[in-house]
This record gives sequence, structure tokens and C-alpha cells, in this order.
Amino acid sequence: MKKNEVSQFDRMTQTPVASLVVRLSIPTIISMLVTNIYNLVDTAFVGLLGTSASGAVGVVFGFMAIIQAVGFLFGQGSGSLIARELGKKDVQEASVTASTGFFCAMGVGIVSAAICFWRLDPLIRLLGSTETIAPYAKAYISYILAAAPFMTSSFVLNNILRYEGKASLGMIGLLTGAILNMAGDPLFMFVFHMGIAGAGLSTALSQIVSFLILLSMFLRGKTSARMSLRAVSLSPTLMGEILATGLPSLLRQGLNSLTTILLNECAGVYGDEAIAAMSIVSRIGFFVFSVALGVGQGFQPVSGFNYGAGKYDRVRKAFWFTFALAEGLMAVAAAAVYLSSGSLIGIFRNDPAVIGIGTRALRLHCGALLFLPICMVTEMLYQSTGHKLGAAFLSSLRSGIIFIPALLLLARFRGLAGIQEAQPLAYVLAFLPALWLVLRFLRRLPTEPARSQAPPGAGI
Repeated sequence: MKKNEVSQFDRMTQTPVASLVVRLSIPTIISMLVTNIYNLVDTAFVGLLGTSASGAVGVVFGFMAIIQAVGFLFGQGSGSLIARELGKKDVQEASVTASTGFFCAMGVGIVSAAICFWRLDPLIRLLGSTETIAPYAKAYISYILAAAPFMTSSFVLNNILRYEGKASLGMIGLLTGAILNMAGDPLFMFVFHMGIAGAGLSTALSQIVSFLILLSMFLRGKTSARMSLRAVSLSPTLMGEILATGLPSLLRQGLNSLTTILLNECAGVYGDEAIAAMSIVSRIGFFVFSVALGVGQGFQPVSGFNYGAGKYDRVRKAFWFTFALAEGLMAVAAAAVYLSSGSLIGIFRNDPAVIGIGTRALRLHCGALLFLPICMVTEMLYQSTGHKLGAAFLSSLRSGIIFIPALLLLARFRGLAGIQEAQPLAYVLAFLPALWLVLRFLRRLPTEPARSQAPPGAGI
């Protein structure tokens, strides 16, 4: 290994886990917050165009979750493998994995965008657009599709940087893109009079700039893993490992997209105001959750590196520290949002109907978010250590297995109130299975360092 790679290995396997998790979490938290601030600003600007335009953002948000799903499939899948390979000091294999994940994501992004452009009108209807929302959604999504290959690839690049323990480099690309996006929204929407299409163009351009900055980190040798087209391997073993390891992220993001579409369909019965309200609640709820999610993303490289190096006690300590920190931050953020829920909804759409629907939904959401950190950190523990089945189950639990039936049943029997209650109920019900799984995992984890010992089997 090169000198800088050795020092990185020592830092990841010898630094006290609490300070290491915090150090790696700070850039990911900042990235998540700034990205989500952009999402909220984007929602607020589009809200100035009317309730139907605001609803269009929620509709397209479901499609953007699909793009994220593809990016995270290859990004989390390759990133988790890379962390464990670097933990074993196998830099060459890490480079092959990085190259394969990146170019596969780019290829899938190109093919997906072409197909969606070809079937754009049916896609808009499938995403849950009403007749009044559809024109806005079509104008917005056209630019998102043009940037889709860069978006999927950016998720891979950022995840590899994060799993290498170099989240600060990824933060530079994400922050630059988000800041450009926030500046571009008012410029294109109101100065150039492009309306909602301007918001889409701003998003597309900022995503391309972010991609170029992230890619430059690899081209300038800032990373341990190197990327080149010649290093791509389509061997069934490697592709199977990447896809299986990234499957939990695909399930999570894919189910988020599906549930957003279902939510739009169910809320659409009650008008554009209901779609706009639930879209705003989803954005604010994810902003609150992003604080804890950033902590969890700081934990993943610590877990993967030390698991690969056989330092299982450090994995265990890192998990409990991450859970406690994420729970504490979540409680503070959720309490602040709960107390100002009505005012927050009004910032994004000053419509009494939207505020009324959104306020109750947001308060329920905030209370249920306290049950989420154990689910999130447990899923990341399973995924970063290569326990694919458990990670896939946890990913699909709160976003699909519980939420979809809850939404359909509650919408039928409780109407709009049930739509507001479905997601919070799913968060609460997912808590106990996640707790049982993590206690089972940690009991099976060896208690002594084992550099020469093979990692435990990757069962559930």
C-alpha cells in the first residue's frame, strides 16, 4: 500500500470510534442539510407559482427517488465492498469495484432517461399527476431526465468517497451543486421567466456541475480506489456482490418512490391541496431525518473498514455511539419542527387548506421520527458488513411491507386522516423488528479483535 493509503487505514482502524464517527459525520450532515435546504427552497419558490405547481414538485419527487435508487444500488453496493476491501488492504480490488459501480450506474442512467423521454406522458400519469398538475410536472421532469445519467453516477462517486472515509471531498461537490441550485431557481424561474421549467433547468445544471467536481476527486488521485474503463469487470461474482449489497438501498429508494406515487394517488382524491400538503410534509420530514441519516452515513465507513479488518469490538462500539447520537439529534430537531409545524407549512404554500392538512400530518410525522434511528443505524450496520438479507428486509420494512398496506387500509377507512397517519404508523411498527435484529447481530459478533479471522457468515 502507498504511504497515504497506510495512514488512511490506520486512521480508520485506530482512531477512537466516537471521534471518528463524529469527524466523518460532520461533512455528511452538512451535505444532507444543504441538499435538503435546497429541496425546501425549491419547494418554496415553486409554491409561488400556485398549488398545482407545488403538487408537481411532489409528483416529480417520486421519480427522483427512482434515480436515487439506481445511484444507491451501485453506490452503496460498491462502496460497502470497497470499505471492506480497503480494510483488508486490497487496493487493486477496490479500484475494480469502484470502476464497475460507476460505469454501470452511468449506463443504466442513460438507458433509463431515453426510455422515459420516449414514454413521457404515460410516465407523468403513472407518477400520480392530476389533469391540472400534469403540465407543470412535464415541464419540470424533462430537465431532470436530461441530467439523470449524471445524477445516478454522482451518487456512486459520493458513496465511494464516503465509504473510503473521505466524506469531506464528497461534501465539496454536493455543496457546490446545492448552492448553485438555490441561486439558479429565482434566476431561471423569475428573471428569465421560465416558471417551473426554470426550476428543472436549475436542478439539471447544478447536478452536472456536482458530478464534474466529484469525478475530479478521482481523476486527481485524491482517493485510494482508482477508476478507469479498463478496470471494469462484468464477472458474475462481482456484479452479484455489488447488486446484492446495494439491493437494500434500491429497495428503500424504490419503495420510497412507489409510496410517493401511491400517496399522491390517495391524496389526489382530496384535490391538489392534499397532494401539495403531503409533498411539503415529506420534504420537511426528510430534512429532519437527514440529521440522523448524516450520522449514520458517517458510521458506515467505520463499520465496513473495521469489519473487514476483523476489529469487531470497534464495530460494536461505533454502532451504539451512532445510535445514541442520532436519537439525540433527532429528538431535538423533531421537537423544534413540531412546535412550529403550522408556520413551516405556510412558508411553502400560504393556502389555508394546504396548511390545515399539512400541519396535522407533520406533527404526527415528528412524533414517529423518534422511532426511526434504530431502524436506520441497524440497516446501515447490516449493509456495511455485507449481511445482505437482513439489510434488504429492514429496507423494505418501513417503506413497503408496513407502509403500503397501512396507507391503503387507512385511506379507505379513515380517509384523509388515514393518509396523514400511515407513514408515522409504519415508523413506529418497524421499531421492534429492527431492535430484535440488531441485538441478534451483535450477540453473534465476536468480542475480541480478530485480524486473521474471517468475518462471520452473512446470514440475516
